[in-house]
Amino acid sequence: MAATAVRYLRSVGAPTGAGPGAGVPAPVLRAVREDERAPFGAGEFRRVLGHFASGVTVVTAAGEDGPAGFACQSFASLSLDPPLVVFMVGRTSTTWPRIARAGGFCVNILGEDQGELCRGFAVSGADKFAGVAYRPAPVTGAPLLDGAPAWIDCTVQAVHTGGDHLLVVGRVMALDAQEDGAPLLFHRGRFGRFDVR
Repeated sequence: MAATAVRYLRSVGAPTGAGPGAGVPAPVLRAVREDERAPFGAGEFRRVLGHFASGVTVVTAAGEDGPAGFACQSFASLSLDPPLVVFMVGRTSTTWPRIARAGGFCVNILGEDQGELCRGFAVSGADKFAGVAYRPAPVTGAPLLDGAPAWIDCTVQAVHTGGDHLLVVGRVMALDAQEDGAPLLFHRGRFGRFDVR
């Protein structure tokens, strides 16, 4: 999966951070030693980090074989100048290679009433766009989901490795948001709403 992203980035002349001519020595690959393993399990890691509440997005792309998309809570702004955003995707994702081939994506920030929409994009192997209304984003043509209170249309700027995930940096080409509308939040495995006190 990562190889598809690297091939795309090389084809458009974007830096990949590794390989011939990148000015970076090739990494030394070795097995993880027993004394380097985390002193806790994956379940404990998820339990503790689940206390960090986040917004929820659906990242979409206009693939050659139809629209592609997945639910993503690991999204953030990265830079104002130039305008960059970042999201993380698992290396085993079957959707990511389709987004990488498209070369661009739209981040749809979901509203508080879009929990079911998010669940539909969180499953693997189903037709995630069945019954979902959308229009093309202005620059990349990626699906801009109806009812999303905000969206960010991006081209792929760079892809970095991060353990069992990839960090995808996008250059923002267009964006917009509604003035009203509360966000969909995710906390400790459940959706929630923002309550202003």
